[in-house]
Amino acid sequence: MKVSKRVKTINKTVNKEKEYSLQEAIKILKENSKVKFTESLDCAIRLGVDPRKADQMVRGTVSLPHGTGKTVRVLVLAKSPKDQEALNAGADYAGLDDYIEKIKGGWTDVDVIIATPDVMGEVGKLGRILGPRGLMPNPKIGTVTFDVDKAVREVKAGKIEYRVDKTGNVAAAIGKCSFDEEKLMENLAAFYNNILRAKPSTAKGKYVKNVSVSSTMGVGLQVSESTIPTE
Repeated sequence: MKVSKRVKTINKTVNKEKEYSLQEAIKILKENSKVKFTESLDCAIRLGVDPRKADQMVRGTVSLPHGTGKTVRVLVLAKSPKDQEALNAGADYAGLDDYIEKIKGGWTDVDVIIATPDVMGEVGKLGRILGPRGLMPNPKIGTVTFDVDKAVREVKAGKIEYRVDKTGNVAAAIGKCSFDEEKLMENLAAFYNNILRAKPSTAKGKYVKNVSVSSTMGVGLQVSESTIPTE
């Protein structure tokens, strides 16, 4: 893989084997974010769980105190008057039959889909389309609810979903490199602490193996857990 001059320069200034303090790692990534767009800052946490076992699945949601900096497109599948309630709360799209037909036709140009419980019989038939894209509404993460006003406002304010992958890693964008250091640190701490609370009772040994942060086009830096504020 060809490495750009910018990345080569960054590589010379960091030690990928070193554990940086959270503040130091974020500062380095912010200082080296010199591309023509605003990069996201991502956090990846490697867990000591076996995702193949249902009782060791780590999945949930967390509301980042300062949001992600990303515009989240929300579709609410609901009957009247819940569809209007969703639009009033800030949903980008709301309705039922027309959107179900659009999805059947291949349209999935949204980031989050929320549905009311009474329409899940129809929404469930879209599982083959929505499931692989991570868009299927799920009551466990708050996207199947009659309280669409609250659900929409939370997602728009920075509520994100996470799920451990098959290699035991869980990752999420925790803001933009343009955010102040303090805001990024607080967002990462919220994500990290939520992962700690989600520890399966059946998980054995060390639960968090390592924590790293990276920017969209930058390098990944290991972070010392002891420097992450805990609750």
